[in-house]
Amino acid sequence: MDLTKNTEEKNKSTPIAAHTPVLLNETIRALDPQPGEFFVDGTAGEAGHMRAILEKIGPNGKYLAIDWNKKNVERLAREFADDSRVTVLNMNFADIPEALRGKKADGLLLDLGFSSGELESGRGFSFQKDEPLLMTYSDDQEPLYKILKRLSEKEIFEILKLTGERYSRPMAKAIFRAERRSPIKTTGELVEVLKKAVPRKYEYGRLNLGTRAFLGFRIYVNRELDNLKDILEAIPEIIVSKGRVAVITFQSLEDKTVKEIFKKQAKEGKAELLYPKPIDPSLQEIRSNPRSRSAKLRAIRVI
Repeated sequence: MDLTKNTEEKNKSTPIAAHTPVLLNETIRALDPQPGEFFVDGTAGEAGHMRAILEKIGPNGKYLAIDWNKKNVERLAREFADDSRVTVLNMNFADIPEALRGKKADGLLLDLGFSSGELESGRGFSFQKDEPLLMTYSDDQEPLYKILKRLSEKEIFEILKLTGERYSRPMAKAIFRAERRSPIKTTGELVEVLKKAVPRKYEYGRLNLGTRAFLGFRIYVNRELDNLKDILEAIPEIIVSKGRVAVITFQSLEDKTVKEIFKKQAKEGKAELLYPKPIDPSLQEIRSNPRSRSAKLRAIRVI
């Protein structure tokens, strides 16, 4: 894949709507971008961290902005059309090694946060709306409503169990049986099936009954943990010696994956942990940006 500047839109357009990047100062401190360096952003999204890094790398720096969501890429391409430092690609971050084609970067950022834009995308990520049951970031992926047709009850159970859903077994049974009677095609239909599978008291618990189930399906459909493992294990191939990598996670499965791979690379002498424990947002940040409350930042320096 060629690192050519995205030329779909040459005219400068309205910048991406204001977005509050999580753990911004802590992330910049960990990545320590310097003038003239080359950075890769595997989850460029709404460009919150991107703008801050571009300011640090100056006029001679280079920035590869990647996002799996085509609409995000189109917005980024418009906003940075006149910035020769920026290349924008529509792809999964697991494919960064292919995009770099042997070139190494000085830094890599992965912000695994789920933006409000995704919830408003109409792709079925929210259990509070009745939308087509897609749960995909890209139009090229197979949607969940098609995948459900071939999943066994045991496979559905394993998907739900991964997130710690205590009613994963009755939920799996209900979904499997409902799917055989009439295919589940919308988020609203899926929520109704889940409601009938759990005790009524579930509705008064801390989490909405769709929280863990939708998370499990989202992770499965998009191979989120597998893609994360792939890119983290490729760090020695794509980051220069003394280069920095920062990953922001928002749920325990992601954080565990990052923790284990970073510790393994440190033990093998391939990297140095910049922090012995993850960095959490301050109380002040949580108050001003509640969505940051579950964020954790881990970072390494490549040896």
